[in-house]
Amino acid sequence: MGVGKTTVGALLATRLGVPHRDTDADIVAAQGREIADIFVDEGEQYFRELEREAVRAAVAEHTGVLALGGGAILDGSTRELLSAHPVVYLSMDVEEAVRRTGLNQARPLLAVNPRKQWRELMEARRTLYTEVARVVVATDGRTPEEVAQAVLDALELKDA
Repeated sequence: MGVGKTTVGALLATRLGVPHRDTDADIVAAQGREIADIFVDEGEQYFRELEREAVRAAVAEHTGVLALGGGAILDGSTRELLSAHPVVYLSMDVEEAVRRTGLNQARPLLAVNPRKQWRELMEARRTLYTEVARVVVATDGRTPEEVAQAVLDALELKDA
């Protein structure tokens, strides 16, 4: 959340000469409303069901760089699906996360006490992220371009 998945994903896709897709954007387009509104109106469980299906469809249909929402890995079937792909975990520390996300109401899981909420989310998710990731790339203090280059280097990929 706030780590730059969409921005870095788009940069990687451009550099590799492949399409970019973001499952959060897929959900917003299909639902005709923002993710924060889905959380408020329908609840997290409903959103996670949409997310699971969006990831499943994207993995089946898409051949380029795919950015997933930060909670997608909470689902066991999604983690299993991702195991066959070169997954990159973009990491950052809590201070960077708070700086990037602040008190942004568009991030429903960080609406109250973002520092505490982010720490709790990361404690619950970090193991899952590292379980599915082929590589981990720290984003702290790096520009999106530097992160994209670090991903290419870590995966030993060349620009198109």
